[in-house]
This record gives sequence, structure tokens and C-alpha cells, in this order.
Amino acid sequence: MSGKLRKDARRERILAELRISPHVRISDLAETFDVTTETIRRDLDALSAMGLVSRAYGGASARPMGVQPSHHERGSEYVEERATIGAAAASLVAAGEVVMIDAGSTTLQLARHLGNGDLGNGDLGLTVVTNCHPVAAELGKRRFRIVVCPGEFDEREASVFGTDTVDFLRRFHANKAFIGASGMAADGFCDANRGAAWVKRTMLERAEETWLLVDHSKFGRRLLEIVAPLDALTGVVVDRPPSGALATTLERLGIRVVVAEAATQAASA
Repeated sequence: MSGKLRKDARRERILAELRISPHVRISDLAETFDVTTETIRRDLDALSAMGLVSRAYGGASARPMGVQPSHHERGSEYVEERATIGAAAASLVAAGEVVMIDAGSTTLQLARHLGNGDLGNGDLGLTVVTNCHPVAAELGKRRFRIVVCPGEFDEREASVFGTDTVDFLRRFHANKAFIGASGMAADGFCDANRGAAWVKRTMLERAEETWLLVDHSKFGRRLLEIVAPLDALTGVVVDRPPSGALATTLERLGIRVVVAEAATQAASA
């Protein structure tokens, strides 16, 4: 190669290679990009941490679009970033509102910050509708009004999904819905769990404002099912500003982008 690629460009090229070949070898990539094998190992480790590839002996494989880690497994990833997103999202909730909260590790952080904030004193009439058992348990520590959806329990997600869940949600109106996603790109946001995608769409339909909570590892990531196009959202709460086509699309559609770190710093200033 005439010149070495920058880190981000090199990792994009690795992902592009995995769209063509199911497996890539560290030695081959090091030769292709004229870098050390240790550099490629760091690249693959970073892509694996973002959920974009699966590490394998001597290289990496493409991650299946229909598979994602369990709720418990995701809870140990990007903990600080998700906590910051949860705090920023909690600041969007006002007293007396009806709020729908989706299942997920980032939305659970929202619940924790709601429970620790001024709205958790039980005197402000906040009502939360959720299909996520950990969210209900977290908010149940305070005197919120909690409405828990019925449905078929999914152990991996610690939540309920299915026809009963969707039909139940359609009985309610909400001021705001807060949902998570496994990936977000310019053409929409997505999830590997089809039952979860159905519940998310229903929450979007029933709320006046719709907010997507995602950390930067979800940017540009596509999984099995598109939940909705980006124009279904009022805004997104993220830990880093999006870039490229995703940022351009969000700006063109007029979707609010709340960068959690900036929001937290502003609140403490």
C-alpha cells in the first residue's frame, strides 16, 4: 500500500472485508495494511468490544445479525457511558408525566437515575409503563406508579414480549417513550430480537415524544430487523456525537441530539 490508513479507516476496511469473507486472519490483515499483528489484534479487540465482530483463534468472524448478548451480558459493557446517558435522559422527564420505558441495559440506567432524582419522592405523580422487569423493580424502590405489561417472559432479556404485551401497550397514552436499540444507522435503528422490535414500535406509536438511548458502539451497526426510520424519533441521547452519514441524516431530519457528557457537564456548571 502506498500509505498507511488511519485507525478508524483501517477498522472500516476490516468490517468491509468481513462482509465479503466470513473470517479474516490477523496475519493476512497485517500484511494488507502494512502494520504489525499486534495493531490488528487491538483493532479486532476494539471491534469485538463494540459487538461488530466475533473474535476467533488467529483472527475474527462476522457477527451474526440475528444474535446479540443477553441483558445480563450487555449490562457489563460500556457501564459508565450508559450511566451518563441514563442521567441525561432522566433530566428530560417532568413531574406528572406518563413515561414508557423499553427493555434494555441503557434504559435500566434511566430507571436508576429516575429513582435517585427528585422525581423519586413519590409526590409528583410520575407513572411508568414498562415491559422490563428490572426497570419495574428498580423504580418500585420508590413510590412511583408502575404499570407492568403482561406477556411471554424472555429470560435472556428479563422482559416480556408478544401479542399480549403489544395489545396492552395500545391501551395507554404516554408523554414520552424511552427505548433502546442494538444498532443505529442512517436508514433507521434496529434490533436482533423481533419481539422486542414489535414492542418498541408500539411504544413509539403511543407516545407524544420518542427518545432513543444508545451508546456510541451502536453507531453504524445493523442487525436483523429495522425497528423504525430515524424520523420516528423526537431525539436521541448518546455519549458521543454521531458522525458521517448518521450525523448528516439526523441533522437533515431535525432530530434532537443530546450528548450526555455535555449535558452532564452543563448541569454541574
